[in-house]
Amino acid sequence: MVGPIVALGMLVIVPAGLRLMDAEGTAAVRRLWPLFALPGAVCLWLPRGAAATALATCYAAGTVLLALHAPRRLLRTRSAAPAEIAVLTALVSPSVAGLALVAERTGHRLFGFDLEILALTVPHFHFAGFAAALVAGLVCRAADGPGGQFAALSVPLGTLLVLLGYFLDDWAELAGALVLTAGMWAVALLTWRDVRGTRAGTDDRLTRTLLAVSAGVRLATMLLALSWALGEATGLPHPDLTWMAATHGLGNALGFGLCSVLAWRRLKGAVP
Repeated sequence: MVGPIVALGMLVIVPAGLRLMDAEGTAAVRRLWPLFALPGAVCLWLPRGAAATALATCYAAGTVLLALHAPRRLLRTRSAAPAEIAVLTALVSPSVAGLALVAERTGHRLFGFDLEILALTVPHFHFAGFAAALVAGLVCRAADGPGGQFAALSVPLGTLLVLLGYFLDDWAELAGALVLTAGMWAVALLTWRDVRGTRAGTDDRLTRTLLAVSAGVRLATMLLALSWALGEATGLPHPDLTWMAATHGLGNALGFGLCSVLAWRRLKGAVP
């Protein structure tokens, strides 16, 4: 289940998301992206070893190249607006996934993490990192106001806190999940109330449907994320990782990530 989700992120979500950013900043890496993404997708189906590691390293190099656009963009825009912070987070997030992918394909327990956790880190930072942060930035620009700013700031902050929770403890990860959930629910609410109602247009049923699905799915998948984080921190019964991949992971990939990117590609309007 994890392999197809990650491949979707590499081959579809990231390149489609890059097209929603300004061409001046990402045109070059967008043209080169298939050269990195295709080896990355192939390595997912190979057994751990030298070949898988080499292909994963190729993908990781592409994510580093993408991450280098974050400081360049910051120097060019000189802006710390909430929407900009969200976009910068989106540019950097795949590099975390790339590092985890190389370690997992090598069979190396990076920072002591189990290989299963490293494998799940890869889709997490494609969808909760790249896609969620990018969409939060888009929503912030489309629905300018306190709600949009909260969404654009809390999604990157929640993603960072979840990452820090990996190194600290389950309670820190739960705190990150709470912040990320609040941000994603704000994104869902603004998508449904403002973007879907005013940006999509009453006659564009497909765009409105894609936005509605992305908002509704996000409400459900973040509840699953909260239940897992709460269970890990307290010992209460909660879904296992296999169930989370089949529900939370698949829902985020198809219902939120894919539908959101397709909808915003159709909107063509509010781009960072």
